[in-house]
Amino acid sequence: MRKVEELLPGLAISAGIAVVAWFLGRQLPLIGGPIVAIILGMVITLAWTHKGRAQAGISFTSKYVLQTAVVLLGFGLDLGVVARTGWMSLPIIVVTISTALILAWVMSRVLHMASNTATLIGVGSSICGGSAIAATAPVIKASDDEVAQSISVIFLFNVLAALLFPLLGHALGMSTTSGEVFGIFAGTAVNDTSSVTAAASTWDTMWHLGSATLDTAVTVKLTRTLAIIPITLALAFLRRDAGTFSVKRAFPKFLAWFILGSILTSLLLSFGVSPAVFVPLKELSKFFVIMAMAAVGLNSNVIQLVKTGGKPLVLGAVCWAGITVVAVVLMEGLGIL
Repeated sequence: MRKVEELLPGLAISAGIAVVAWFLGRQLPLIGGPIVAIILGMVITLAWTHKGRAQAGISFTSKYVLQTAVVLLGFGLDLGVVARTGWMSLPIIVVTISTALILAWVMSRVLHMASNTATLIGVGSSICGGSAIAATAPVIKASDDEVAQSISVIFLFNVLAALLFPLLGHALGMSTTSGEVFGIFAGTAVNDTSSVTAAASTWDTMWHLGSATLDTAVTVKLTRTLAIIPITLALAFLRRDAGTFSVKRAFPKFLAWFILGSILTSLLLSFGVSPAVFVPLKELSKFFVIMAMAAVGLNSNVIQLVKTGGKPLVLGAVCWAGITVVAVVLMEGLGIL
């Protein structure tokens, strides 16, 4: 009960912003609720720098409410569709991850950066943002400052991706009648789960696709997230310290719940349960995404990051641009785009 009381102020504030963003997103479908929520949160935090008792709930919302949104998406997704989507995107995932890691290594030498910071930005850009950084940091013995700097860089490009990717997808002529193409693009090219869900939700809202894009994007993103395990294991062996590797730390638990939700959906559909049963869960998931985006905005300090980022920002920008270009080229080559 005490824990709930600690979280309640931040949860309430995030939910309040989400309600406003949900309404405005409906009126402004070209922007969408998640983007409105991020912007509102960022504007509010410029004046509200010391959040006091609300901070715990805001941090909880940005992480765990977002993970709950992803889990809810598993309910309503047939396991066969999940497997097919993940398999179709796998070549793009492998190449984009390799591209980001190679670029991070090359740029760290060009910019004369500390190897730990470059490694963290590389895995954060290529796999799943803050989660990959958190799993990798103990393996390479990164300091708190290196972790904080890397997460800040990834956060900036997450926000930019959430804002710009729907516009980029439209400019590239991606299908507006199906969410599959943009879902694969967002799932493979956007850094963190939060911005993947934000960009995909915006595309769904723009073109009235329900949750089709979000379903695809999250499936692709979670397939990509599995790369945390081999990458962190490889780094542990390269550092000659395999004892620092932990499957429990590297494997995201919410991915397992997402898969369980999909398995349950497949079973219920096979017994004749109507897909309409899962619609309320989909709507709740989309609201939780908006709520999480509000918390992400409230946790931001983009102005400070831009002032102090320097070389890490350049590295993050190169990785981000490289992943995006390679994803588009591969999608074109594979006949997806």
